[in-house]
Amino acid sequence: MTARRRKAPGTGGVVRTAISLEPEVLAALDRWVEQRNSRSRSDAIRFLVRGATSAASLGDPDADAVGTVMVLYDHRSPYVQRRLTAAQHRWGDHIRSSSHVHLEGDVCLEVMILAGQRREVERAAEDLRGVKGVSQGDFLVASPGTAGGRSGHHHPHGHPPAHRRAVPSRGA
Repeated sequence: MTARRRKAPGTGGVVRTAISLEPEVLAALDRWVEQRNSRSRSDAIRFLVRGATSAASLGDPDADAVGTVMVLYDHRSPYVQRRLTAAQHRWGDHIRSSSHVHLEGDVCLEVMILAGQRREVERAAEDLRGVKGVSQGDFLVASPGTAGGRSGHHHPHGHPPAHRRAVPSRGA
């Protein structure tokens, strides 16, 4: 594989490289580029590499991480909103934002954005998705480093990290 450096406008520079792909893999890549509306094959390949390196860096439980948790619930379910609020307060140091949407019927959707160490973000997500009355939930985690950033999460003085705190029961 050969590599040539060239400066792209508005970037720190890029390295130009050549890769070899079987014709069917190249055809699949081109279909995927078109489906995801990428600007180019290079853009799509950068996206794939960033995803793979993010996953690799998140192999460390202490890795800097951000995540989203989505939960669906029927707000008529007894105490579900109270339980969900209590869970959010348990993880308040890690929850950066939440959004609540009323859907048709009596269903609500809540999305929470989390930041912290990967182990903390995952524990918070499991706690939130496991609240009694939540009918469905999903979780996505990423490394902000793959986009050149950091979560900015710091543990407040005098408070142990959430992963060292006892997580109260989710019951009643």
